[in-house]
Amino acid sequence: MTDLATGLRTPSAADGPSEAPRYPPELPAIIALVADKLLRVEEECRRNLRSEVGAIDELGRYLADGGGKRIRPILLLLATQMCGYKGDRDVLFASVFEFIHTATLVHDDVIDEAETRRGRGTMNARWGNGLTVLLGDYLYIKSMNMALEADDIRIIRILAQITLKMIEGEIVADRKRGQIGMTEEEHLEVIRRKTAYLFAGCGRVAGVLSGLEPRRLESIADYGMNLGMAFQIADDLLDVTADSRTLGKPAASDLKEGKLTLPLIYLLETASGSEREMVRTVLEEGEFLTVSRDEILALLRRHRTLERTRELAAGYALKARQALDLFPPSPARDALLFLPQFVVSRQY
Repeated sequence: MTDLATGLRTPSAADGPSEAPRYPPELPAIIALVADKLLRVEEECRRNLRSEVGAIDELGRYLADGGGKRIRPILLLLATQMCGYKGDRDVLFASVFEFIHTATLVHDDVIDEAETRRGRGTMNARWGNGLTVLLGDYLYIKSMNMALEADDIRIIRILAQITLKMIEGEIVADRKRGQIGMTEEEHLEVIRRKTAYLFAGCGRVAGVLSGLEPRRLESIADYGMNLGMAFQIADDLLDVTADSRTLGKPAASDLKEGKLTLPLIYLLETASGSEREMVRTVLEEGEFLTVSRDEILALLRRHRTLERTRELAAGYALKARQALDLFPPSPARDALLFLPQFVVSRQY
């Protein structure tokens, strides 16, 4: 069945249980600009998840049916369109970025001992940590193998650097797990490495494909970096404010997993001794047992840390929009100008 608003084929009953792709209702106009290529990205991802190895094929089908917002492929496709790119390698690299992103999610779920994502059981909950780690490794290497098809060392270098930054960010975050003294600066650096560098890479690769001169190339990469920062800070907010059904995973899972996000970091800067102990108790218990989620949320509201976090996300969103000043007006540029507003205000 084809969605008339987006031009994209959406799953029907005949397709079975697949939920992919799950596009937020705010995005139809944006998606329409890249609908044909985005559909090819979906096909490319599914094709590269197939394998003659039975276990990989089974897990690959499960991943493909899990859906996702595809923000990174949309970003890359819109950026190449804005920059005037006329080839089809943007489809390949949009798929590569989605593979890298998926690999990080698979590994994150193992590290966090997560049981649900996007409303379904995680890979590790269904198949165990060992097989899931190997699948994440497979997805990373597969993404690089896909990228090699283009035979462009400049882009391979970008992808390798991004992957290293993401792993460094994960290592730093894991070392800080359960520590109540994490600072805003430290957390923002983790966000930059784990999330924003991948967004920036989408812009940078789009610029390389389009042959942009250095100044504009850096501008579109800066756009991606600031969009990624806004995106993850908004995730920090959603983790503590949205419900489990909306998130597709347990609400406030970050705190239960020992991870302090910005609303809590800001809270701890001004909280009383007894309030800090409430946060410490949840970190130590790994669950809302002695202290409830509602009590923590009440503290966040009392100290207005949700507003402070939202303002920071909005600041990064504004920087992203300003990074497009060097590009002439176009429908793709208008769509990219809207994306920062969407990621800050989205509900899941």
